[in-house]
Parts: sequence; structure tokens; C-alpha cells
Amino acid sequence: MTPTATADTEATRTPLIPPSTHRYSEVIHRLEAGGSMLPDTPENLKQIIGIYKAYAVPMDFYWRDLLYIAERVFLNPLPAFKYFISQEYLDLPNSYAGDQSKLRIWRGGEKAHPELLEFMARGETGNMPKLLHHLWHDRVNMEFAEACMQAMLWHQGMGGRFNDYLESDAYKANADRAIKAYFKGNPLMLGLYKLFPEMFLEQVRQLSYTANLGLFWEVMAPVFFEMSDIYDEGGFKGVPDAMDFLVNGIFAVAGRPIYHHVYIGGECYEIIPKSEGFTWLYEAALPYVEAVFYRTSPFRGTKSYNAQADQVPSDQADFHYGILYADVYPVGSAGIPPTLLMQDMLHFLPPYLKETYKEHRRGEEDELIQLGITFQRSMYNVTSAVIQALRCALLYPLDDTDPEHLMANRRFFEAQMDRFLRPEARLSDIQSQDYR
Repeated sequence: MTPTATADTEATRTPLIPPSTHRYSEVIHRLEAGGSMLPDTPENLKQIIGIYKAYAVPMDFYWRDLLYIAERVFLNPLPAFKYFISQEYLDLPNSYAGDQSKLRIWRGGEKAHPELLEFMARGETGNMPKLLHHLWHDRVNMEFAEACMQAMLWHQGMGGRFNDYLESDAYKANADRAIKAYFKGNPLMLGLYKLFPEMFLEQVRQLSYTANLGLFWEVMAPVFFEMSDIYDEGGFKGVPDAMDFLVNGIFAVAGRPIYHHVYIGGECYEIIPKSEGFTWLYEAALPYVEAVFYRTSPFRGTKSYNAQADQVPSDQADFHYGILYADVYPVGSAGIPPTLLMQDMLHFLPPYLKETYKEHRRGEEDELIQLGITFQRSMYNVTSAVIQALRCALLYPLDDTDPEHLMANRRFFEAQMDRFLRPEARLSDIQSQDYR
């Protein structure tokens, strides 16, 4: 070998930037190589894809019912039947599935998923009237979906211009028209509106976040369904493949409009018109990840909200009660896992995931806990996709050869990992397959 060839070989072996010294340096190097925070193992791939499928089926109900509540139930003062979704919304074509879709993500049909319809008819107890299923709590737990919406409402201003618009004169004027149209012929409610306009307006703002989340999940359901189908066909070779599919999906639907329309007496009232230009990525996806994956809030009864008790952070930005921090073992304690969602997903687990759970811990006896930890793993993978998408949008390619650009990427990844330095974070736990 000539001296020149030797020098060239050494140059290719020498890293362009030094190794990270961060506590999560191994994870950072994996992200820099195009990987996920979740290690690339066949077991992890099987778990996250299986739970995406189990999540997608109830999510297909969540997004439909959220839009039904935001667009039809609206300001009903006694919305006792808001979870009794109409057939119109069960048949509502998903914008990203079916032959009518302009951007088809899932190859399946556009109406409510067959497994969802089957569960709605029989539940766990068998065929009975819908009201009895509801009273027996043998149904999809929409309370989980509303809790996510409320987290987005409370941790408002996490991205885009959505929350700013909700305070604008244009929004207030649009809401005023819809409120007056909805209560037309009801002097009692119109009188209350005149006395307490801000109370009514705040309810409309909540409904706008309800529509926002519904439109967000309308995208995610077909994404997860398609990922499940691809896995069943042997199309994903590893966790990075699954993450890349999510990254590509994020960019494909980034510009999807976020809006809030209300239908009253056969007329459409545009409270947030599509013409405002709000988009799926900035007004829905990023705020959702921040408010729900990271922050949320302590479960009522586990922490005191009294300021003098000093049991919750004084700074809202320090809230750390989302699934990325959840202690799944003592279900219902601080660091709340989404227990209602876990119950919903239990009904739709793929057979291969049920078999996996039987082989570990206490088998079917702690299936919910194993499922919750699988969900936690899967959301670390989704968060990885969001981090990689942000890096793509804001910084430099992973194969860039400029050391300054690579260091900018490094600083970005390290800043993201700083959020998992809290002792409650589960990033260290998910590195091991023994965490179940």
C-alpha cells in the first residue's frame, strides 16, 4: 500500500467530530446514524408495530367522535350522548384511506375499521343495546381522547399560530356567529351568553382544540394501519425502517389543513377557516407531542395542585407527566400511563403480541402492564421520528461532511436528550429488553 493510500484510509476512519460526552451518548450516536432512541431489535420492532395496530383501531373512533363533538354536538349544555357517534361519522371517509383519498396512506377502506364496528356491537359482554354498553363502560374510552385534548388546551402555544388565532378578533367574531346560530330561538341560553360571553367563548376554544386533535388523529390512524400491514408482509427490516416511515409520513401530510367548522341547521359556520393556513405539522403534531408525550399533568388525586404544597412544578414548562416519563407498574400513580387507552388497546392486540405477553412476567395476568410498557417503547420511536423530522427541517443531513454542520446536529440531539435527564424519564429503561 502506498503512503497516499494509507493516508486516505486513515482519513476515512477518522470521525469528522469527536464522540459525544453526553449521558445518553450511545443514543445520540444512534440518532446521528439515522436510528431511533429505541434500540434496533426484532423484539422491539414486533412490539411497536403490534401496538401501533392496537392503537389505530380505537384511534379510528377517537378522531371520528372528536370531529362529531366539535362539529355537531358543539355547545349542547347537556351532551349526554356525545360518545354516541352518528352513522354519518362512522361512514365519514378518512382523507388518507380509500379510493377517494388524494394522498392514500393506508390501502384499506375509508369508513370505520371493521374491528372497531365489531367491538362496538358486542364489546366484552356480548350484543346488547348501545346504552347498556355505555353504562357498563363496555366501550371505547373517549375520556382518554378528551384528556389529550385538554392537555393541548392547557399547554397551549406549543407551536404555530393556532393559539394566537383563538384570541383574535376574527376568531371571536366567527365564534359569536356560531353561538348565536346554535342558540337561535333559545332566549335563556342567549341571555346567559350575553351575561357571560367569555364562558361560552372558552367552550368554543376547547371545541376548536377538539377539532384540531380529531384532524391530527385522522392522519395517524391510517399511518399505523399501513405500518401494521407492511410488517405483516415482511416489509420492515428493523426499527429504523419503521421510524423512517413515520418521518416520511410527517413530511407527506405536513401541510394538511387544520380548521374548525360547525354545522347548524344545515349551514356550515367556519370558526377557523381553512383559508387561515393552519397546518397539521405546526398546529397539531408538534403541539400534541409536546403537550401529551412530554407534559400532560398529574392524575387527580395523586398530587396536590395547591401552590403551597409544592407538589407540582411551579413552571408549566417543567411538567413531566406524559408517557415518556410514565411509571407503568403502579397504574394510576404519578407519571400517569394512559390507563384508559391501555384498556382500549387490549381489545385489538394482534395475536403475535398476545403470544409474546404470555411468555413473560405473569402472562395474561399483567397483560395491561406489559402492553403499557410496549406503548411507551412505541412512543419513544414516534418521538424519535419527530426529532429526526425537526432535524431535517431545521438543520443538516446526517451524511453532511462539514464538521460545523455535524456539530450543529449534535447540539440539537443533545438538547433533545437533555429532556430525559430527569430521573422519571424511561429512556434508560427502554434500552433493555428486560424492561417489561
